[in-house]
Amino acid sequence: MTGTAALALFGCRQATAAPPERFPFTLTDAQWRAKLPAAAYDVLRHEGTEEPFTSPLNNEHRAGVFGCRGCGQHLFASRTKFDSGTGWPSFWAPLAGDVATRSDGSLGIERTEVHCTRCGSHLGHVFDDGPKPTGKRYCMNGVAMTFTAVKA
Repeated sequence: MTGTAALALFGCRQATAAPPERFPFTLTDAQWRAKLPAAAYDVLRHEGTEEPFTSPLNNEHRAGVFGCRGCGQHLFASRTKFDSGTGWPSFWAPLAGDVATRSDGSLGIERTEVHCTRCGSHLGHVFDDGPKPTGKRYCMNGVAMTFTAVKA
């Protein structure tokens, strides 16, 4: 089998190609690489996953907003954060319109990937095993986000 044929058969993440999404905030790959620390670049731009229990955002309990490390868009209010025990910052709901989802079959199982609506950066995945009122668990990579405390 030629390299081209092997790439065609085995090099695709998804079975069907979709048109590329467009986002209001864009940078070149070189600009993303220069802007982001290596771990954040891997997660945000290449759908990597940080090691569980390594993010300082796991222990962030102040009032505030969690934002996209790629573009600064606000993503989650601190009041929706909960301890899922998974090792990643988890939320039961995003801010309206600030995240979107798409199907992710990259591990051979169907999951729902979460990304920023402003820059398209990968944030994590959402699962149906969260607490009330939504029953959702937005399991986010801490390196993909920033936190801004609100003044009391």
